[in-house]
Amino acid sequence: MAEFATLRIERRVDRLWVTLHRPAERNAIDAAMVAELHEICAELEAEPKVLVLTGGVEGVFAGGADIGQLLRRRCEDALDGINLRLFERIRALPMPTVSAVDGWALGGGAELAYACDIRVATGRAKFGQPEPQLGILPGAGAAFRLVRLLGESVAKQVLLAGRTLAADEALRLGLLLEVTEPWQLFETADAVVDRMLRGSAMALRLTKLAVDAPEGAHPHVDLLAQAVLFEDAEKFERMTAFMNRKRDKGIRRG
Repeated sequence: MAEFATLRIERRVDRLWVTLHRPAERNAIDAAMVAELHEICAELEAEPKVLVLTGGVEGVFAGGADIGQLLRRRCEDALDGINLRLFERIRALPMPTVSAVDGWALGGGAELAYACDIRVATGRAKFGQPEPQLGILPGAGAAFRLVRLLGESVAKQVLLAGRTLAADEALRLGLLLEVTEPWQLFETADAVVDRMLRGSAMALRLTKLAVDAPEGAHPHVDLLAQAVLFEDAEKFERMTAFMNRKRDKGIRRG
């Protein structure tokens, strides 16, 4: 894969760290970043791993979409759903996704964080949707994701009344899993991924698929996913190991 202009990539055996890298523009999401994130999605669709997204600018995750480019976009661009289609693709990645947020996540930057399955942040993180002040709406997922994540009342406070969610509020409302110090953010995100990957990768993938399935697909998708896992070799290995540990513990106590 060619060197990226707007991203910094760290590939590990079981996870992919992606750092947004437009420091002069406070990580504003432009067309180049959208294209490069699509490349990352293609890589993770072909070789599923956990994705961790973060910002490389101290005190900023992503300052929203690139306003200069937004100014030039017209009706056709809105209908193309440039950012929305990307964030939907991130949302649909096979393995879980984590956003590690330090500082401001505004507009499209907040919507990128919402598209991830799990969010951790520093105490100086702030989430907001200032789009109406620019004469547009949050069209890359906030209008429906926030309702699912936080409930209609809080979502409308953010989307209509301009409420900014500080890290402690976001944690209390369930938007964040953990809040940590800036210097501990990457370690915290890695620990979350480590906890996930103690389980079966196939079980993680199918659990995510079941959780994200539309309401009308339940319970059928749950039953089919479980049927696949019941025949998976790793299920037999893990359950046998559990039973052996339980038996050995009982022998030692006896």
